[in-house]
Amino acid sequence: MTAPLPEETPDARESPDHGGNLDAAIARYGGTRADWLDLSTGINPVPYPVGDISQDSWTRLPDQAATDRLLVAARQFWKIPDAARIVAAPGASALIARMPDLTATTAAHIPGPTYNEHARAFSKAGFPVNDPDRADSNTHVYVHPNNPDGRLWGAEIMGGRSLTIVDESFCDTIPDQSHVPFTGNTGIVVLKSFGKFWGLAGLRLGFAIGTPKTLAPPGLVSLTDLLGPWPVSGPALDIGARALEDHAWAKATRARLAQDATCLDTLLTAGGAHLVGGTPLFRLYQVDDAARWQNRLAEHRVWSRIFPYSKTWLRLGLPAPDRWDQLRDALP
Repeated sequence: MTAPLPEETPDARESPDHGGNLDAAIARYGGTRADWLDLSTGINPVPYPVGDISQDSWTRLPDQAATDRLLVAARQFWKIPDAARIVAAPGASALIARMPDLTATTAAHIPGPTYNEHARAFSKAGFPVNDPDRADSNTHVYVHPNNPDGRLWGAEIMGGRSLTIVDESFCDTIPDQSHVPFTGNTGIVVLKSFGKFWGLAGLRLGFAIGTPKTLAPPGLVSLTDLLGPWPVSGPALDIGARALEDHAWAKATRARLAQDATCLDTLLTAGGAHLVGGTPLFRLYQVDDAARWQNRLAEHRVWSRIFPYSKTWLRLGLPAPDRWDQLRDALP
């Protein structure tokens, strides 16, 4: 189901190219935010129900008890090995930006095309990225499942180097494929994003999982110190703990996402697109002209994702339950 990966250009790696840039779509095509169906991201359109947040969560500095509850819930949800620790942060992006600080090596290998913030972080830190002339690329980064094609990396990527970073931002839809069991080994970090699967991207909550030595390398500043005191807000601690404790919601959500992804495939392939890959949170299609498809969808106020390194790849997230008709009307 996967197509050959196109070569990723340096510009594509360095450009801050993301989905969710709905303001740009509105500026070009018009309408209001309420008019638009934003499918340019891979965020669950049916978010975890936040519920009531205590006044203390807003008015007091985050306390240790709230932090401990979150970390215990995370350890149980992801079945984290006893030898590994977990660090909570204000979003996975904050952790990605700090990954170069956890290694003393001088070059990085990041198979692409993939989520470009990893290459940006290492490039900004002065690391050559994917330089074929550098034999010392002893830091590797893998996005698992890969964004945008959904490629899964096997156990062969684990170990054998000073630092292996595995970004599992989209892996909570397929927990049996997680590399968290390897995090009890020194030199492996798994990153988790709360915003994608639970649909609460604005909460800004992410996690790094690895051994104490990996997250606080000898001679380098620890990840905890790099993030500073109170890195996670009180409301995020509260909501995150509740969500991670709610295993029944997670199970039901995985089933719904898988069903909706199949429905999306049926719609797009009937319109002439060909499935390349993806995850239950986003699908990647090959079309004759991605820019033309994006323009047609945008004229119907549906925003999609195309890529600077491919003229034929179109990525779509899932519509909310009450917005499928808008997508149907926009398709050829």
